[in-house]
Amino acid sequence: MTTSTGLHHVTAMAGHARRNLDFYTQTLGLRFVKKTVNFDDPGTYHFYFGDAVGTPGTIITFFPWGDAAPGRVGAGETQETAFAVPVGSLDGWEMRLADLGVEAGAIVTRFGERVLPFADPDGMRLSLVETAWAAGVPAWDGGPLADDAAIRGFASVTLGLANPAATATVLTEVFGWRHAGTEAGRQRFVAPGDGTHPGHVVDLVTVGGGRGRLGAGSVHHIAFRAASDADQAAMAAALGRLGVPATEQKDRNYFRSIYFREPGGVLFEIATDDPGFAVDESVETLGTRLMLPEQYETARARIEAVLPDLGAAS
Repeated sequence: MTTSTGLHHVTAMAGHARRNLDFYTQTLGLRFVKKTVNFDDPGTYHFYFGDAVGTPGTIITFFPWGDAAPGRVGAGETQETAFAVPVGSLDGWEMRLADLGVEAGAIVTRFGERVLPFADPDGMRLSLVETAWAAGVPAWDGGPLADDAAIRGFASVTLGLANPAATATVLTEVFGWRHAGTEAGRQRFVAPGDGTHPGHVVDLVTVGGGRGRLGAGSVHHIAFRAASDADQAAMAAALGRLGVPATEQKDRNYFRSIYFREPGGVLFEIATDDPGFAVDESVETLGTRLMLPEQYETARARIEAVLPDLGAAS
């Protein structure tokens, strides 16, 4: 069976662009990996944050729309995006968030790991998770946090579903993940491998009520890794056998993607690991200038004129 080794990225919606940029780089200490535009709406930024090079499993991305209404969490949505931090760092993070005016919940334990829940300025549900493997993963060393506290990519995402069974089938039969246990109604699925790399956990929880509403603070989609085009095509074929249609492949410059709506309603993407974020600028200069896909380069001046000013936070 062709497998996906983990999450590739998580893409969400935000409000004020500068506020989003400051929170993820200064508060959370991630690297600003890529400043580009929404390929389907070039009047809107697309920000990418991650580790030093934007390794799959570390990348969170945003479409910031300044006038976006707040989203509403419901069934068929990502309920929480969790980042991995080294064991022993969570108490320091709790103090850091409090000092920076970020309201956090109480530390809880899930599957033997300490978890600190909080939200970003748009209300997106996040958490920090102390994971044993985090200390063995390189951290971005250009940010404000010391190595013993810095984020190491994703610990997990949690999907809220009216009926998780069909989603579980996609995880196991299309991606080759395995069910690793259930705790307090939370079903955990893990990617193939030794469990020491970012983005290898997805949790499913059953939620009632209506469907969610996309808006600022909502996750738009989550992406799973494909090692190659052939692996991506094999996963698309497996989806077809389950009666789940996928789009044609789309070139996103830094990866090639297909998209599908899994049976529980969450928008999934399968993205290739290559070519990566250094395809159009050097690793040293990642995130320092606006990078445009070839089809928009001739309109650079017009696009730059309508994009929000990043000169000051609000």
